[in-house]
Amino acid sequence: MDNRRCLAATYLLTASIYWVVTTLAVNDRARAFKALSPGMLSPLGILFALLVGFIAVEVWSNFDKAKAAVATEASALRAVVVLAGTFPEEQKTHIYALVDRHIEEAVNEVWPAMAHHRATLSNVPTALIETLYYTLGLEPADASQRIAQSEMVKAIRTALDARRQRIGCQRIYCRQG
Repeated sequence: MDNRRCLAATYLLTASIYWVVTTLAVNDRARAFKALSPGMLSPLGILFALLVGFIAVEVWSNFDKAKAAVATEASALRAVVVLAGTFPEEQKTHIYALVDRHIEEAVNEVWPAMAHHRATLSNVPTALIETLYYTLGLEPADASQRIAQSEMVKAIRTALDARRQRIGCQRIYCRQG
């Protein structure tokens, strides 16, 4: 909604400047304005090109950061799923269900909220937090499960951080857009 207001304000300002210039551009002033126009066109064109270039670089940078955050979160969740395979079937199934629930929440709630610029960091990813607590509560039976548990905790923390970065990128874009 803010973008529309900004566009409307810019349009009204431009229209009013155009109206003032065309109203004042009569007789001798018209010749003066016409003489000024060719000299201003090149510098204004260069300034416009620089402005568009700087904005494009910032947008691409934010897009790349968001893509990297999504890829990092997905990789971390994949690592949790793979490492959960070292635990007994019941525990593994519970971890799979929690990760699936987190993905469902992200797809059905967080992504639509991000699309409407309503996603905030105050919304806690409950399924991912439950996965972390459940993983910390596991009783490893051997060294491989102990290592897997430690790596799963790291991967969950990575996923939480990537989620924060992803939502942060959306918040940055929201402020700029």
